[in-house]
Amino acid sequence: MPHESSQSRPHRVVVVVDENSNPFELGCATEVFGLHRPEIGYPLYEFELCSPEPGTLMRDGFFTLTGVAGLEAAETADTLIVPNRPDTDVPRRPAVLAAVRRAHARGARLVGFCSGAFTLAEAGVLDGRRATAHWQWADSFRARFPAVRLEADVLFVDDGDILTSAGSAAALDLGLHLVRRDHGAEVANSVSRRLVFAAHRDGGQRQFVERPVPALPDESLAPVLAWAQERLDEPLTVADLAARAAVSPATLHRRFRTEVGTTPLVWLTGERLTLARRLIERGETGFDAVARHSGLGTAANLRTLLRRETGLTPQAYRRRFGPTPP
Repeated sequence: MPHESSQSRPHRVVVVVDENSNPFELGCATEVFGLHRPEIGYPLYEFELCSPEPGTLMRDGFFTLTGVAGLEAAETADTLIVPNRPDTDVPRRPAVLAAVRRAHARGARLVGFCSGAFTLAEAGVLDGRRATAHWQWADSFRARFPAVRLEADVLFVDDGDILTSAGSAAALDLGLHLVRRDHGAEVANSVSRRLVFAAHRDGGQRQFVERPVPALPDESLAPVLAWAQERLDEPLTVADLAARAAVSPATLHRRFRTEVGTTPLVWLTGERLTLARRLIERGETGFDAVARHSGLGTAANLRTLLRRETGLTPQAYRRRFGPTPP
C-alpha cells in the first residue's frame, strides 16, 4: 500500500444533507469516505455529515435524519459534498448556497453527485466550468444555467477543484476516482474490492449504455477484456482484440461503444496506465521497466500519459504514492 500522507490529519470530507436529499448518494459518500479501512493501515479521511436543520426529512419522507452536525461543520471541510435532490426546480436554502460559496472561496474541493450540480450552479461556482448531471435533467440544466459547460453524456467530470457525477451509481465512480487521486490506484483498488464494485470506470464513459439483457449465454466482451488484462505487457493491438472476439475491427469498435462506452484503444491505454500506477506504488524500480511491464513501451510515453491523467510526473507520483523508504 502507498504510505500514509504527511498531513497532520486526514483530508476532511463533509457532506451537506438538506431537505429531500437522496439517501443513495449519501450512502455512497459514507461508504467511500466514512468507513474505517483496517486493511489499509491508516485513516484515509475524516468524515462528517451536517445539515442546516436538527432534523432533515429525506427524499419522499423515507426517514428523518437527526443527530448530525450543524452547517458550521462545512466551514472546515477540505472537500465539501453538496446536497442532491430530485426536486431540481426548488431553490436551495440560502444558507446552504452561502456555505458552498465560502468553501469555494477558501479553496475547498467541491463535489456534486447527480443533481448536486444544480446546487453548485445555483451557488454560482460553476459559471464557465465543466460539469455533468443525470441525463434526464440535461435540458433543464442547460436552460437554467447556460454559462455552465455541461457534458451530459459522461459518468463524471473532474474539473480540478470542482467535480460532478451523473446519476446514482456514478457517485461511486467519482468517489473512487477521488480516492485514486488522493491516495493512488492501489488504495482505490482496495476500497473497490470492499465495495465489490468496478475499480475504475473512466469519467468519459457514457452514462447510458444501450446494452439489452441477454436471454442466451453471455456473448459480451467480458471474456476478451479479461484476456487482454492478463496480457497488458504484450504488444496487443485492436486487431488482436478483434481476432480474440472473432469479429472484424469495425464490429469490435461498435461493440466497445455499446458495451464499454469507449473505444478499444482508449480502454487498452487506460488499463495499461492503471497497471503502471500500481507498479510505481508497489516500488517497481526504473520507469523504463514500469513502461515495459505495463505495455506502455517507453518511459517517455509513460510520462506523457501519467501527466495527462494525474497532473504528476512519474517521479512526483512515486514520491506521493510510492512505498515509504526504509
